[in-house]
Amino acid sequence: MAIKQVYELTQEGVDTIKEELNELKHVRRLENLEAIKEARAQGDLSENADYDAARNEQARIESRISEIETVLKNVKIIKTSADDVVNIGKQVSLLFLEKNETRIYKLVGTIEANPRDGKISITSPIGRALRGHQKDDIVSVKSETGRLFQIKILDINNGDLQKM
Repeated sequence: MAIKQVYELTQEGVDTIKEELNELKHVRRLENLEAIKEARAQGDLSENADYDAARNEQARIESRISEIETVLKNVKIIKTSADDVVNIGKQVSLLFLEKNETRIYKLVGTIEANPRDGKISITSPIGRALRGHQKDDIVSVKSETGRLFQIKILDINNGDLQKM
């Protein structure tokens, strides 16, 4: 029996991929079908670069639709708890002790992670190290390259990245 993949997401993450799915199905797919139609009208398909590009884009769109639908069928929505413990859905303010640098991150599921937007995966080295800790704890983190560094948890909340 195959093991079913479960995707842990926050409600915000589910809403985001539902929006993407809607965009793919109702906008991008239709635009792509129009591009294929226009490319076909150009004549010989064997040497038609526009047709090839449109067909490749169609494959990417359909693949992403399938991927999102699979995630949504197997999603486990993680609710943020009200306690002051680091977990998925929480926003944390961290002090990287070695660099004396403060950063704010929201801990999210793997699919939602985007460090440029301040969202890191709960399964990342930092996320795993922080999980279950509280404000003022100093946590040792081992990076994927094996480097060890320490982080102090300055604050934990359930809010938006902008509100801390």
